[in-house]
Amino acid sequence: MTPAIRLLETLGIEYQVYSYHHNRATESYGAEAVAKLGLSAEVVFKTIIVTNEIKQLVTLLLPVDEKLDFKKVSKVISAKKVELADPKVVQRITGYVLGGVSPLGHKRRLVTVINESALSHSRIWVSAGKRGQEIALAPTDLASVLDAKFADLVR
Repeated sequence: MTPAIRLLETLGIEYQVYSYHHNRATESYGAEAVAKLGLSAEVVFKTIIVTNEIKQLVTLLLPVDEKLDFKKVSKVISAKKVELADPKVVQRITGYVLGGVSPLGHKRRLVTVINESALSHSRIWVSAGKRGQEIALAPTDLASVLDAKFADLVR
C-alpha cells in the first residue's frame, strides 16, 4: 500500500485503484496510463512539482495531454518566476520516483493547485504513488484532502 492509498484509507475517502503492467521503456507515463486503462486523456492527471524564485515547491495537477503554462502558474501562485523542480528534490520531498509521483501522501505537504478542468468530471485519475498504478476519485475530494485550489494552469 502506497502512502497515497494509506492517506485516503485513513481519511475514509472514496476511491478506486487501477493497476496495469508498466513498460520500463515508456517515455510518457501519462500516455501509458491512458492507453492501458482505456481512459480519455482529459481525466488522467499528471503531477508536476515546480519551484519559484525563493525555492518554494508547489504541486500542480493537469491533464496528461496538456502543457503547463508557466506564466499562468506564476500568477496563480504569486511568483515572479516558476520552473520545474529538480527531479532529485522531487523524489526526496515527495518520497516518490518520477513517473509515479502522486499528489497524495508526500513526505512534506506542499501548496497544491489542480487545473480547473478537473471540475468538469465526476472522477479523475492520479498516480497512486508508483508506476503502473492510478487512483480514481472525485476532484473535490482530492482538493479537500490536499487543501488545494482550482485554477487554469494550461496553454
